[in-house]
Amino acid sequence: MSTLYFDSACDDDQRRSRLYAGDLFVYSPGPGSTALVEFARSLIRDAFGPLDPETAQAGMPVEDYAALLGKLKPLFIHSDESKRCIRQILAEAGCDPDLTYFDVPRLRSATSDNYLSTGIAYAFHPHRDTWYSAPFCQINWWIPVFPVESGNCMAFHPRYWSQPVRNGSAGYNYQEWNRTSRFNAAQHIGTDNRRQPRPEEPVELEPDVRVVTPPGGMLLFSAAHLHSTVPNMTGRTRFSIDFRTVHRTDAEKLIGAVNLDSFCTGTTMQDYLRARDLAHLPESATRAYEAGPPHPALLKTA
Repeated sequence: MSTLYFDSACDDDQRRSRLYAGDLFVYSPGPGSTALVEFARSLIRDAFGPLDPETAQAGMPVEDYAALLGKLKPLFIHSDESKRCIRQILAEAGCDPDLTYFDVPRLRSATSDNYLSTGIAYAFHPHRDTWYSAPFCQINWWIPVFPVESGNCMAFHPRYWSQPVRNGSAGYNYQEWNRTSRFNAAQHIGTDNRRQPRPEEPVELEPDVRVVTPPGGMLLFSAAHLHSTVPNMTGRTRFSIDFRTVHRTDAEKLIGAVNLDSFCTGTTMQDYLRARDLAHLPESATRAYEAGPPHPALLKTA
């Protein structure tokens, strides 16, 4: 990573090129992201009732908390309003609606003091999304729902942008994960023995980079970045939204970040929906990814 851009005026082609090279982009809240956050807040507050969602863990048995999240999160993920807001965000960001595809947004929670860090509120160890069958042209968009701080946001580990990490991605298949593991996340309380790619050698977590934005602010980064959930000891649960995009031309031409160390199988490519009309990516854009990440020699930056 070399540069952090704030409210950049560059177009989407330039932005994707810089993201594939390891840069980060941060944008102030806009109408689309603000609407998405307000929608998420309404669902969260309805779910928690009279309790403050950011401190509710202090008065709830962890099993009840996990069950609540197990109902709340799918409501957000599969809502037509969530998709509408994402399409508005992409239009405001200058993304071509005929070439930009997105996946459904996820509502994430990171509770404090190790209250719940498994299953439905999984606290991610250092990882690249590309270890999880994501394509190297994937861009991640991350948005806080309530105010965040350095102690409960995400951390990037920049030394590993160009340094491979020995990891367990070779044992991960996205289609198999969906078939056997995703559906029962809320059942994993205290322990989570689902097989997920993780580092298999020591990772130096410092120095790291933490980006704090206001609610509705957007952080964009490459799926190839090594990042992790900051251990939350702030006393407040962090709620955030993330979704991902791919550009059809980049997918077809195998343009993206360099593959340093991803050896997973399967692909997430069938999950993406066109911003224009919610159509899926055509076979011409997904064919090269069906067996897993294309060979590193085939990948190139724009």
